[in-house]
Amino acid sequence: MTLPVPGQASPSAPPGPPLWLLAEVTYRCPLHCVFCYNPVDFARHGAEMGTEAWLKLLREARALGSVQCGFSGGEPLLRDDLELLIAEAHRLGFYTNLLTSGVGLTRERAAALKAAGLDHIQLSFQDSTREVNDFLSHTKTFELKQRVGEMLREQGWPMVMNVVIHRLNIDHIDRIIAMAAELGAEYLELANSQYYSWAHLNRDHLLPTREQLQRAEAITDEWRQKLDGRMRLFFVVPDYHEGRPKKCMNGWGNVFLTVTPDGTALPCHTAAMLPGLTFPNVQTTPVREIWYDSEGFNRYRGTGWMKEPCASCDDKEKDLGGCRCQAYLLAQDPEAADPVCPKSPHHGIVQVAVEQAEARARSGAVPEQPLVFRDPRHSMQLSCAR
Repeated sequence: MTLPVPGQASPSAPPGPPLWLLAEVTYRCPLHCVFCYNPVDFARHGAEMGTEAWLKLLREARALGSVQCGFSGGEPLLRDDLELLIAEAHRLGFYTNLLTSGVGLTRERAAALKAAGLDHIQLSFQDSTREVNDFLSHTKTFELKQRVGEMLREQGWPMVMNVVIHRLNIDHIDRIIAMAAELGAEYLELANSQYYSWAHLNRDHLLPTREQLQRAEAITDEWRQKLDGRMRLFFVVPDYHEGRPKKCMNGWGNVFLTVTPDGTALPCHTAAMLPGLTFPNVQTTPVREIWYDSEGFNRYRGTGWMKEPCASCDDKEKDLGGCRCQAYLLAQDPEAADPVCPKSPHHGIVQVAVEQAEARARSGAVPEQPLVFRDPRHSMQLSCAR
């Protein structure tokens, strides 16, 4: 007899509530990061919900059992009503956090966000050097981020930093950790890029070699010992090098509810790419109905949807088949086994990508396609080409 994983859907046990609400309040952003997880066609989705619609969502999600609310984008600071949304989330009892590049944060606005009840800010950096940081984001923001770090400390927020790691900055990881320590960070997430959206488009430039990854992990471990608990380091291994699939989003429709700027509700922030699925909008459908009854949130819950080799795999309850979006991007079938799994018939696609990264590192060859920076013009061009 197979026992259900806690919180996982099964015929006899409906899913628990969406504990984590991610409010993507805008796709507007002053940065142009080459690894952005926003959809490549974001420029076609310019509509944003108004203040009242976001407030309604917060109330419905909290009533359903959500306990943590992250405000992200794009750059959420571009919303003039952000303080109002955070204040309502705080009043409702959410733990609130803001995922930001820091662009647009002044001392006055930081004080207003603190007064609204914001619990913490996660500040993103691109690199430890001005040159690479500003190149990767295509904007001059390095010194600004240093000042934002000071503002966080002034307001008494925990210093939480995030750096997306990839081939272009992975060899700087020693300096990145040192920079975070100098800024007084309490938590640093070294998030190796996952290859969706803009990162997938730029994968040939961004995928590191095994040697780079192993060296970066060893340096991170050395820093853990050196820091002796003064700063927590979280190193996220990229799927392509992991050797087995991850339990993506802790399971489809298990914990996370993402709402895009126009109100579309998603089980993860890239799920809109999947063919044959329609995801409801919170402006026209109650959150409870979306979470428990909609086809989009039920399609890949649990294990009943699985095909071979997942259906008979001993690990299917551990990884739930891996990532549906990755299966679609690499195997053109969202119901296929995640190709990062060695049991997948499409695993060779991942192996070839890793081998090509190794070959480019040995030869110094530059990918034929130049880096594509995230901006509305490129987004519209790519949307029209599809």
